[in-house]
Amino acid sequence: MEGKKLSDELSLFLASGIYRLSGINAVFLDPVRLLNLSYSRHSISSSGYYCRTFHSSGQGRMENTAANHSSVLKKKKRKRRRHHDLNEKELVAERRHQELRPFLLKAHEALLSATELLAFLPNLVKDEKFSLDERELEAELKFIELGRLWQAPLYRISIPMEGSTENVQEEGCSDQGFNLIVIDPPWENGSAYQKAAYPTLPNRYLLYLPIKQLVHTEGALIVLWMTNRGKLRLFVEKELFPAWGVTDIRTSYWLKIKPDGSLLGDLGLIHHKPYEYLLLGYVNKKKIEPDSSQNLRENQILISIPGAYSRKPPLGKLLSDHVPGPKPSRCIELFARELLADWTSWGNEPLRFQDSRNFIEMKA
Repeated sequence: MEGKKLSDELSLFLASGIYRLSGINAVFLDPVRLLNLSYSRHSISSSGYYCRTFHSSGQGRMENTAANHSSVLKKKKRKRRRHHDLNEKELVAERRHQELRPFLLKAHEALLSATELLAFLPNLVKDEKFSLDERELEAELKFIELGRLWQAPLYRISIPMEGSTENVQEEGCSDQGFNLIVIDPPWENGSAYQKAAYPTLPNRYLLYLPIKQLVHTEGALIVLWMTNRGKLRLFVEKELFPAWGVTDIRTSYWLKIKPDGSLLGDLGLIHHKPYEYLLLGYVNKKKIEPDSSQNLRENQILISIPGAYSRKPPLGKLLSDHVPGPKPSRCIELFARELLADWTSWGNEPLRFQDSRNFIEMKA
């Protein structure tokens, strides 16, 4: 009976790209399957999406289970002694991490218990022959340049709305606005600077994003990707979300794993933790009943194998039940790096991952 149940769950995952782990507020996502729901003639190459090099080991699967907590804690203490003393903001972030740690461990243990899914994970990162030689890579980079309208420290959003200014409401909302707004800002951080992966943006500039003007009259769900810096979290909670009018805030987490199911990094590290934050909230939210499916849950954990540096898994399908307003929802991604079906993609790299070499043509 249990075997049949797991088979049904895996079949549903293969069709949807979402696997809901049993007994915990956590899901496993396959971004490639989720993205391919938008394509009919082509499919995204798994080998192209999962382009990182993963070093797996049998020990990695178990390094964060209950049986090994003591050794991990000792390792963490040794690493702390080698680092500088934590400042006040780092101490706040570390306390938050310690409160979150048990949820992450339980989510990871739930993944390891889903043996049928775990056995399938290595298959996710492979597909038909996919390779780029140096000449192809140079051509790809030239293609990417087409998506860079400019490289400026401050941008102005200009999105055409149907109708006239008569549709603009008192709060700036429009009935041609968006119900789901996903934002992945190019936060200033040392890793992005060292890799020269993309130009970053000072935090204060984000205060001027016209979020209220982009919101639909029936409200919008706002999803903000964040790094683990305590200073950044404080800025968002105290300045950014109040400026945007975001309320009813909930926190979710993206936990990154390798194809063998082990964590991408050590949870005992002070920096470079194997997870990122997502803050979710509403603007112009209408009253929702307490038991409504639209209510967001706190501390939801999203698990996936990461793709290219800073590339995030698509969340539209997972969050669809929580989006207010008419269906189908009007969706926009700010600082987007790829195109999504039925979405508006805004940013200076919207074609970053759209090169044809990243796709496989479907056989008739």
